[in-house]
Amino acid sequence: MKAEQQYIDLFTQCEALICRHSAEGLNAPRAKAFADFERLGFPTRKQEKYKYTEVGKYFAPDFGLNLNRLEFPVNPYEVFKCDVPNMSTSLYFVINDSFDKHDHPSAQLPEGVLFGSLKELAVQHPDLIKNHYGKLADTSKDGLTAFNTMFAQDGVLMYVPKNVVIEKPIQLVNILRADVDTLSNRRLLIILEEGAQAKLLVCDHAMDNVNFLSTQVTEVFVGENAYFDLYELEETHNSTVRFSQLFVEQQAGSNVLLNGMTLHNGTTRNTTEVQLVGRGAEISLCGMAIADKNEQIDNHTTIDHKVPDCTSNELFKYVLDDQAVGAFAGKVLVREGAQHTSSQQTNRNICATREARMYTQPQLEIYADDVKCSHGATVGQLDENALFYMQQRGIPLKEARLLLMFAFVNEVIDYIRMDALKDRLHRLVEKRFRGELNKCQGCAICK
Repeated sequence: MKAEQQYIDLFTQCEALICRHSAEGLNAPRAKAFADFERLGFPTRKQEKYKYTEVGKYFAPDFGLNLNRLEFPVNPYEVFKCDVPNMSTSLYFVINDSFDKHDHPSAQLPEGVLFGSLKELAVQHPDLIKNHYGKLADTSKDGLTAFNTMFAQDGVLMYVPKNVVIEKPIQLVNILRADVDTLSNRRLLIILEEGAQAKLLVCDHAMDNVNFLSTQVTEVFVGENAYFDLYELEETHNSTVRFSQLFVEQQAGSNVLLNGMTLHNGTTRNTTEVQLVGRGAEISLCGMAIADKNEQIDNHTTIDHKVPDCTSNELFKYVLDDQAVGAFAGKVLVREGAQHTSSQQTNRNICATREARMYTQPQLEIYADDVKCSHGATVGQLDENALFYMQQRGIPLKEARLLLMFAFVNEVIDYIRMDALKDRLHRLVEKRFRGELNKCQGCAICK
């Protein structure tokens, strides 16, 4: 039996149960998503977009799904203590794929801002959900998007009204928690109206040593002259598989920074699609991946310049050790009439061993003649001359390798527009390269 069939059967049998424990706004597109999934199935490596990740095999095992929305007996505020110095955030949690309902002692949001359970806020603000949910995540084009839309029952809604500035960053911690192998399906819906400003840090952690499979679909709507930073930090363990899809739409004059950092994982596939639909929109899209053992990290990005006078800057860096596998496919599309586009795409990679593998595919597709675009990719090893030079000055080989790798990824960290987070990432990356336990001091759940 193909991996798809067990989920087709499950949805057919449990559709009423799934809908009963969700909300109308999330239920409305389920039937279409199911039809699309029946038609498309899981993506295969025969498709160019997924040529480096065989999706179906990760869904073949029998995972548990919390369709009845049973609550786990854990209060994350009692066990999670973020030790990032001087970074005061409004802190929220998602347990597997359910928004945590405990009191939020650190949450301080301006009037009119919404941040909470997507399921509950869909009932309170149905028009907001109706006008945005599923509008960027097209189930007819991708089987993973359809799968998530079929099964997602909750998630997070973030809404920032016109001209409202959230000075204090928001931190969302996704905790994977279970006693058996578990599949979770999360949704994030982020809406910034005209002139709004916000910063969101999303952290992924695994609490238990079982097999976790998670899908996440994030839709981001950024209004005219709005500013939005989204940082994603993955620190789980080798028995986790993560499929994340991020869709962004930017209006005129908006400024967005997306920075995804994978420090510890099992298998990760990130898809990012950005549409620049208003003049003067700017996007900085960054990524950093550190992998060893048999870890795999696959990033697939698309930046679509639909109108003139937009700017995109893309930078991804990988450091692969042991038998780790990395993949990057980045496409920049400049449509006809999108004159005065400025776009730069860079992918740099280090394979620290002969067994590590890196696949890179930078792409430019341009249909306008007055543009400034460039792209490039490199795959190599550490500079032997630099290693020799450092050893000649008394630095041990192991320390010299660490210093060179740290300097290599530092450029991605420096894009962060939160000084406290930037400083903390420098220390976490150094610990990662040294092979130390990836654990925030004072956090009782990080593995």
